[in-house]
Amino acid sequence: MINGLAPYLWVVLAAAIVFLPGLMMLFGRGGPRDAAGRKTFRFRPIRRFIGLLLLALGGVCLLLALSIFQFLRLTDDAPVAQIVLKEDGPQRYTMTATVPHVGARDYAIAGDQWQIEGRVLRWRLPALMAGLPPLYRLERVSGRYSDIEQERTGTRTVYPLDDWTVPDLGTLRRRFPNWLPFVDVVFGSGAYMPMFDGARYQVFMDPRGALFVRPADDATKFRLVQHGF
Repeated sequence: MINGLAPYLWVVLAAAIVFLPGLMMLFGRGGPRDAAGRKTFRFRPIRRFIGLLLLALGGVCLLLALSIFQFLRLTDDAPVAQIVLKEDGPQRYTMTATVPHVGARDYAIAGDQWQIEGRVLRWRLPALMAGLPPLYRLERVSGRYSDIEQERTGTRTVYPLDDWTVPDLGTLRRRFPNWLPFVDVVFGSGAYMPMFDGARYQVFMDPRGALFVRPADDATKFRLVQHGF
């Protein structure tokens, strides 16, 4: 079982295993030893070509590790974000969202409710037998209106929840479905709650990959009852 180690670290280890022999085969001397016992240089094209292939494979493994690094382990009902709201005006709020890998950031949100969305990744054999847990990644936060017509015509506010520029594993899975046979499925999940001044929320994700939100204090719980939640 490998539950004790982040999945991307195993991919980094695989990259190192193929990278080091690749370096030796591509840049090593590869010839017989001279009188001083040092190896002489010999071209050996097949050896150099295999070394180049190993280096390329190691590079692919490193890119894959960067892609997996964007996802976090999902083993239980995990707290994945904290949300604090401050009212700036009618249907205008400042949201302070604290999420893993990003920290606390402020977002200007318009609407009556806020919404958070994430992506979940599940594995198939052989990764499943190795004990890899599902992974998740928070994608965006946005505002929404209670009124459908206002939702169509009102100011839209939506923000990404990370600045990671490397394509994530879900994107790679869609673009190259035959290259990642160990990825079973990538699906999305979302949750929304009403906005009011001073509201504090805790966002969770369960082991099945569903996002859900709970009030973080009694004052927020009381206001939610008033809103009919």
